[in-house]
Amino acid sequence: MNIKKYSFPCLIMLMIIGAVACKKNNGFNAVISEDTSKPLPVSNIKVDNFNGGANITYNLPNSQNILYVLAKYKINDNTDRETKSSYYQDTVVVEGFAKAKPYQVTLYTVSRANVMSDPVTVTVNPLTPVYSVVRPSVNLTADFSGVNITAENPLKKQIGIVVLSYNNNTKSLEIEDQRFTKDPIINYSVTGFSSTQRQFGVYVTDRWGNISDTLQKALVPLAEEAVDKSKFSVLNLNTDSPIDFGWTLPYLWDGKQDGNGWHTRYGVALPYSCSFGIGKTYKLSRFVLYERTGDQYTYKFANPKVFALWGTNSSTPTDVQLPVTAAEGTVIGNWINLGNFRFPDPPSGSLPTAINSSDNDFVKNGVSFKMPSAAPAVKYLRIAVSTVWGNEAAAHLMEFTPYGTPQ
Repeated sequence: MNIKKYSFPCLIMLMIIGAVACKKNNGFNAVISEDTSKPLPVSNIKVDNFNGGANITYNLPNSQNILYVLAKYKINDNTDRETKSSYYQDTVVVEGFAKAKPYQVTLYTVSRANVMSDPVTVTVNPLTPVYSVVRPSVNLTADFSGVNITAENPLKKQIGIVVLSYNNNTKSLEIEDQRFTKDPIINYSVTGFSSTQRQFGVYVTDRWGNISDTLQKALVPLAEEAVDKSKFSVLNLNTDSPIDFGWTLPYLWDGKQDGNGWHTRYGVALPYSCSFGIGKTYKLSRFVLYERTGDQYTYKFANPKVFALWGTNSSTPTDVQLPVTAAEGTVIGNWINLGNFRFPDPPSGSLPTAINSSDNDFVKNGVSFKMPSAAPAVKYLRIAVSTVWGNEAAAHLMEFTPYGTPQ
């Protein structure tokens, strides 16, 4: 079976761009000197190995003509890398090694006239690379309309997860989803598949292009359907937040991710809440949330950051004030807390105040939230927002799309 692993450059490029964007100019290009004598090499070399790399410390020769130290090395059989460290530092970091084994690193001092010293070779023994640390914990299980991916990243270092599925047209495993994360616990789902057996795969990569072996499983995604939003209805509860700006509740399920949505009045008490019926009883599997986007709004303003979903299967929902926070499973009146959720941080790793176009696209495409398996079947829902991304005393949402199995 052909596994197309070479289709992940988008993921790798995003990682590399993020790394390059943070790199400072240490003046390595400021080559101005008439002294063309060969500099002496570094001495007293010591190695401190870490996962996938090593810190190499040394003593520099006593010369004001040295500009930087250059390390040359291979991180695998095919890839050469170079790392520079300025004259003002005594350590060069070498990283990206594919395996936990000995590697040769060649060090040079480089003068301001761009003259290199004689080489000095040192052996590093990097510990197990982070992508290989994560790989044994990776697992695939069937989920509603797709597969669930779990893994552990105890070192909290950036890795990429690439999910594949078998394509009947190309007769090969093709990339379905790719994302990178530093999260210690990885748990998410890739959806959009019919409830028929299909071969799935997943592998782990890093920003240097190293790739783990592929875990493959034949799975049958669980059946689910989009809840029919034409059957939704407003549930008028006095304890819900007043609505303002003409952004009435039905805009929350009108099928449009732009234009109007649900918007609370400014200055009302937490939590900012709204309530509605979903037509009939469903065991919800997940929901997709569409927040307000654009330079002024993405990860800003009154977009929800922390919120809860409450539900009831009673034909006569009680009008009770919801708490700002409550544990999953908490019952108040005939409402039960179905789950507590936090909107994910910008996937680029940027601060919410400095997002890029990929972060905006991530939010614009809708973010899926998996429902806890213990959540009961319900026919009425309440969204209760406790924290928003901006310093605003209100909340707004563009669209809410739930999925599940009718009961």
